[in-house]
Amino acid sequence: MSAIIFDVLPVFILILIGWVIVRSGLMASNVGEALSEFVFKIAVPLLLFRTIAEADFHGASPFRLWIVYFSGVAITWTAGHIAATRLFGRDERIGVLAGVSSAFANNIFIGLPLVERTVGDEGLVALSILLAVHLPVMMVAGTVLMEHAERKIAGKSDRRMVLVLRQIAVNLVRNPLVIGLAAGMAMHLSGLTMPTTVATVVGQIAGIAGPAALISLGMALERYGVSGNLGIASVTSSLKLLLLPGCVWAASRLLGLSPEWTAAIVLTSSVPTGVNAWLIANRFGVGHSLAASTITVTTALGAITVSLWAYFLGA
Repeated sequence: MSAIIFDVLPVFILILIGWVIVRSGLMASNVGEALSEFVFKIAVPLLLFRTIAEADFHGASPFRLWIVYFSGVAITWTAGHIAATRLFGRDERIGVLAGVSSAFANNIFIGLPLVERTVGDEGLVALSILLAVHLPVMMVAGTVLMEHAERKIAGKSDRRMVLVLRQIAVNLVRNPLVIGLAAGMAMHLSGLTMPTTVATVVGQIAGIAGPAALISLGMALERYGVSGNLGIASVTSSLKLLLLPGCVWAASRLLGLSPEWTAAIVLTSSVPTGVNAWLIANRFGVGHSLAASTITVTTALGAITVSLWAYFLGA
């Protein structure tokens, strides 16, 4: 257990360092925003590009991995929605946001460095396969369900699905993560290799993606805090940290994923809620405090729960 803690704890210490930097006034929060933009637009896309370009998939199909992960997401999202609407009596929009907050893991800023540190290259391959569809699936689901909830409450008919999907598709095509994954897959399928100098530069930038992502996340946490809805946030946080990885683990065993892929996919599902939950709340102007509180609570407790999952998995 002590070895696992030494693997997991640095991930959360880097988040804490970022938080302390802003909290102490050493740097302004907008420095963290600039660092986060560098991570999102350059460092992580290059990490994904390199991982996919150099990956050995051993002939494995991605569909079992996707089924494993998204079956866990579906169960957890539904549980969060039901808890918000039935247990706490909130409207459909808060129900959607509770589902998003319960099931949207921070795979980029925490999952990638965690899996790289605890599982290694084989785990990064599994996570890259997940990331190829994770953002599109989650954003499509979140946007479509939120649009439906808003129009249901307002008594309006749903906007044409093709218009919603077209808008999301345009945003995804421009997304640096999607571009990095697509370029890596193109390189992989072509059989080409990067020249030594290019590979060195890509490797060096990719190497700082994890630490920079964690510090920038910590700097951003100052913006969120715990701001009400603590009752629902406690439920969504429990679902995120316990139910989602539990469902993913059960599905992994049922469908026979390899130990390395199981460890990677369960660990990344166990990490705190991603900032995308807050972005969806901000986009639709509802549930900011629920999303913010869930992000903060899951991040505060994540070091403990992720360590327990790593111990359980023998990672």
